[in-house]
Amino acid sequence: MHLVDVTLFYSPTSGGVKRYLNAKHQWLTTHTSALHTILVPGEQTLLQPGGVSTLAGGKVPGTFNYRLPLNTSRWIDLLDALEPDAIEVGDAFHTAWAAWRVAQRRGIPLVAFYHSNLPQLVGRRYGATLEREVARYVRWLYSRFDCVFAPSRFMCDYLDSIGVANTALQPLGVDSDVFHPARRTRDLRAELGLPRESRLLVYAGRFSDEKNIGVLQDAFDRLGDPYYLLLIGGAERRARSRNVLAIPYRRDSAELATWLASADALVHAGTEETFGLVILEAMACARPVVATRASAVPELVSDDVGVLARPHDAGSLAEAIVSLYERDLDALGRAARRRVLERFTWARALSAQLATYASLSDTSQASWTSSNTVSFPLRSPTAT
Repeated sequence: MHLVDVTLFYSPTSGGVKRYLNAKHQWLTTHTSALHTILVPGEQTLLQPGGVSTLAGGKVPGTFNYRLPLNTSRWIDLLDALEPDAIEVGDAFHTAWAAWRVAQRRGIPLVAFYHSNLPQLVGRRYGATLEREVARYVRWLYSRFDCVFAPSRFMCDYLDSIGVANTALQPLGVDSDVFHPARRTRDLRAELGLPRESRLLVYAGRFSDEKNIGVLQDAFDRLGDPYYLLLIGGAERRARSRNVLAIPYRRDSAELATWLASADALVHAGTEETFGLVILEAMACARPVVATRASAVPELVSDDVGVLARPHDAGSLAEAIVSLYERDLDALGRAARRRVLERFTWARALSAQLATYASLSDTSQASWTSSNTVSFPLRSPTAT
């Protein structure tokens, strides 16, 4: 069985979508006999079944090194050449239409993963009228898909509200071996030249508008000493306050884990999270979380693992940070780690995803999980 994931949202420095696809590829390769190919933009056109195949495209200025191959026919050609038995699409653009054409011609399952809330992103920039039009487009596009994965109940409810009926809840996962409390190895205060008594929180991710970096900085302006914020994801020292520091994005997951684990807590002011993968990564490192009570975040963060503040409210966020330090950070971190292990490992997430794929095929779920079939079989314990 050959599953192909195709998306535009993949680059050397991209975030959650790339981590999802790479983790999925590793898990399928290790635990199943399925062939899994990732098809994404790249510097050159490269067909590599069972690996990362790329279609050449120019860089998009001002992005995380994203490339944009525009020729739909080339996407169709590469998908056809890969001869997939099922296709998953990670965006709602021309790659989705290319995948639909190939799936129609081959008579194979076609699913989408709703990683980003496109209507909301458009509406924030161009207004409510265009947001409604894009929502109609999303409904029209996904009516052609067999299933649309959504990573949170919040996003399932949103898709249902715009008329997308064929949704399935599909939370993401965390590599709990990489994101682990044992990564707490850095002396960040010494590395950053901070006082020993400082209270250090970290944010990791894009510096885009919906992440509300300004709210974070306003909160730390209010807090002053001894509170410090480390922003991971922007240019070196791109910060406006003396107690706010910034360093570039960490591409390597293990390196990112050491920064997350070595801080006191993660802080996140985003209000439009479709899931919140970095929140789980910090929790897997046994770090508590301060975040906002908005979008999908409350599905991950509750009082036993952190504190939630009012959205778009720097004062509320500052109060939440202060209140966090009135509690036992290590106890909160241990509870956060337990939650990840119980609910959000990649093994749990991807096993559930295979069950959904099985329901879309002509074979039974048992045949998808048997080591004697060709349909995404789980390998037997003795397989090499």
